[in-house]
Amino acid sequence: MSRFAEAPRIETERLALRAHRADDFDACARLWADREVVRHIGGTPSTRDQSWLRLLRYPGLWSLLGYGYWAIVDKASGAYVGEAGLADFKRAMSPAIEGLPEVGWIIAPKYAGRGVATEAVRAILAWADAALDAPQTVCIIDPSNTASIRVARKCGFEGPQNARFGGSRALLFRRARGG
Repeated sequence: MSRFAEAPRIETERLALRAHRADDFDACARLWADREVVRHIGGTPSTRDQSWLRLLRYPGLWSLLGYGYWAIVDKASGAYVGEAGLADFKRAMSPAIEGLPEVGWIIAPKYAGRGVATEAVRAILAWADAALDAPQTVCIIDPSNTASIRVARKCGFEGPQNARFGGSRALLFRRARGG
């Protein structure tokens, strides 16, 4: 597996995916405090200190795993529109996914429905296919999150497989490398 100490910059037609910076904090905190954003991710908005800890965690993923999360920025406006990336969060879930890069994404409501998540996730998966030796990537999605299910399918994920995570039902999608 290739090792990256920080997120390499990736550009798509509309987006710049880059390493998180300290000056992303206010935008990150607003994103994670939005009830609509977290509706399918536990349902509880994050406090500012929880968002700060999340922001601090992002460089650690890269340092320890060689992959992690990117800040998603709209190239035209420079606006922070969300986050997406890969992680191994050592989740206690069934079936187990530990050791597999888990793809995740979160997009500000203002940018939802515009293909931003699909564009970002496709770019990340192309990077992962070229840079990582992982035979597959996975994503877990709340069964009621139809928008994210559509993104997963557009990005080549297959499934779903029923899963249990945090005492709740979840859907597990898998994508073979190069898929």
